[in-house]
Formats: sequence, structure tokens, C-alpha cells
Amino acid sequence: MTDTSAPTPPTASAPAPTPPGNNPKRKQGLTILAAVVVVAGLGWAAYEYLVASHYEDTDNAYVQGDVIQITPQISGTVLSIQANDTDFVKAGQTLVQLDPADAKIALDQAEAALAQAVRQARTLYANNTTLQAQIALREADIAKARVDVQRTSDDLKRRQSLSGNGAVSKEELQHTQQQLDSAQSTMAAAQAGVLAAKEQLASNQTLTEGTQVPQQPSVQLAAARLREAFLTTQRTALLAPVDGYVAKRTVQLGQRVAAGTPLMSVIALNDVWVEANFKEVQLRSIRIGQPVTLVADLYGKKVSYTGKVSGLGAGTGAAFSLLPAQNATGNWIKVVQRVPVRIALEPQQLTEHPLRVGLSMTAEVDVTKTDGLPLADVPRVALAQPAVLTTDDAAEQLVQRVIAANLGQAGSAKPHAKL
Repeated sequence: MTDTSAPTPPTASAPAPTPPGNNPKRKQGLTILAAVVVVAGLGWAAYEYLVASHYEDTDNAYVQGDVIQITPQISGTVLSIQANDTDFVKAGQTLVQLDPADAKIALDQAEAALAQAVRQARTLYANNTTLQAQIALREADIAKARVDVQRTSDDLKRRQSLSGNGAVSKEELQHTQQQLDSAQSTMAAAQAGVLAAKEQLASNQTLTEGTQVPQQPSVQLAAARLREAFLTTQRTALLAPVDGYVAKRTVQLGQRVAAGTPLMSVIALNDVWVEANFKEVQLRSIRIGQPVTLVADLYGKKVSYTGKVSGLGAGTGAAFSLLPAQNATGNWIKVVQRVPVRIALEPQQLTEHPLRVGLSMTAEVDVTKTDGLPLADVPRVALAQPAVLTTDDAAEQLVQRVIAANLGQAGSAKPHAKL
């Protein structure tokens, strides 16, 4: 039987698939990717070694400043309030005025007490002369009594010699004896008077010896009380201790305030600093004096502050917290601690771009130079009130004026030492 089916036409043969390991494009791509990863790793390692290892940064940083509370030193009623929140005040400017009526009355009483003390001291000095005159008078009485005793004694002897002849009566002899006894009693009284006057003089001299009227203890005590009363009158006006801005005013007009009651706060924004809280592992290379670059969230990266490390905290924040961690009890989980680092800012930059207390900052410390100290070794300059707030000179002038007015002409010529 003959096969009548048509012959199959010849077809082109399909290429054989290439094994994965022999694909040049895939191999080239993997090679390029591996090269990129190696280059990136080398670049990152170079950046970490050459650049990043020279800086320590943190965004846990905040602006800090001296928040000075205004508190009265005496109790009183508020008469006026001369500054409000957000106001700028100058050092020495009156912020709150208390009622000065009671303080002025106490000042008048202290002035009168000092004047009385000065006059009483003058009396003590005058008594010295009086007592010396009394001693002289008593000594004259002794001399007179001694003469009377001698005279009556001689009379008695003459009469006694004549009594045997009957020339002198017994009665006359007794009268002469009585006169002698009386003269002797008078002399004894005069001698006792001299002794009493000398004792009074010695007693009075213990109050005046080695001092003048201004240095007499009772005068100094009255002068100290006058200074105290004067200072009380000055403390009725609460003054701003520094230049700054008023915040947190709580006092109200007519309020009766006690000593130590917080009335308001004054913040010196021209002398703020940054407290950056670095992790403990970042403190290895941080030293005092290292430069710092800071950025405030208030202005963004367009404004950059320059500062320097001025001090490192003596302990972590957890160590000074209200409820410190008790790591010796129960289960324990290690938490990385942070230590506050104080960063001083440039005053000119603060003038151009002022900051507020509590604002967030980002700090980056250049730790290239590590020859500085890890802890401060000298005390920082302390804050002090300006001289405009001192009243010692005015109080001393008042004391000297009252003393001079009551010394009289005799004592006004004497030099007055400062009490």
C-alpha cells in the first residue's frame, strides 16, 4: 500500500538555551552592583574615619537661662505693679511697690531711739565730771570733820585734866565727849561718802571708758536698729536685679504678700546658654573649649549659631531626678544615660537672632582637639546685683546725721568713726 500523505517541510532548528552561569549581561550587572556596594562602603568608612568621627551631635538640646524670681524680703500690701509679662526692664527699675506706711513709722521710731541713746550717752559722760566733783566735796567734808575731831579731842583732854580739881563739872565733861563722838561720826560718814562716790564714778566709767559717744554700745545698738528700719523702707520697692524680660507675673494689685512669695520672674535673654544632653558614649572626646555649631528650630538651618563647650555636668539627668532609678531592685533593663553639656553662645548672635528659654536646638561638637579639660577647674563668675541696688551708704549717712544732730556743740567737734 502506497503512503499518500504529504511530506513534512523542513523547519529551522531553535537555538539551545544559555546556562545561567554563562550569561554575560547578568554577570556584568552583578559585578557593577558589587562594585557600587564596595565603593559605597569604602566611602562611608572613609567618611566615618575622616569626618564623622570628629563630630558628636544631638538634637536633645534646649536653651537655658537664669530665671530670676522676684520675691519680697518683707510682708506688705501691693500698691502698684509697674511691669507686666513680656515687658523689658532695666536693672534697678521698680517692678512692684509695697505700702511703705508701716516701714516709715518704724523708721521714725528708730531715729528717735538713736537720738535718745546719744543723749543718754552724753549724760553718762557728763556724770563722770559730776561724780568727780562729789568726790572732791566729800574729801573736803572729811578734812572739816578731821579738824572737828581734833578740836573736840583737845577740849576733852583739857577738861579731863581739870576734872580732878573740880574745875569742870561732870556734865560738861560728858557734853565734850558727845561732841567728840559726833565729830568722829561725821568724819566716818564723810569717808563713807567719798568711798561711795568713787564706786559710782568707777561704775559710770565702765560705760564710757575707752569710747566716745558715737562708739558707745547703746548708741551702736540704736544705730544698727536705725539701719535695719531704713533698709525695710527701701525694701518696700522691689527692683529688677538685672536687665531682662518679665515672665510669670502672679502678683495682683492690693494683694497682701508675705516675705518670700514669688511675684514674677525676670529672664536675661542676652545671657542664655544651651544645655545639650549627650549620651554617655558620646562624652569620650568632648572637652571644655571645643567649638560647637548649633541650629534652632525657631529659625531653621538658615541661621547657624557658633558656641563652645563651657562645662560638663557632674552627673546624669537620672541621678538628679525627683525619683531616681532603683537599679538594684527587681528586673533591670539597661538604659543609655545622658549627661548635660553646657554650651556658651556668642552675644552678638543672640542680639541678631534672640532665643527664648526652653527652645529646641541641634548641637554638633567638633571633637578634633581633645587637649582641653573634661571638667572645669576654676569657678565661674557668679551673678551679682548691680551697685544701684545697694543702700548701705545712704543708711550710714542717715545714722551719722542723727548722731551729729544730738551730740551738741561739745561733741560735734569730735571725729566720728564709722559705726
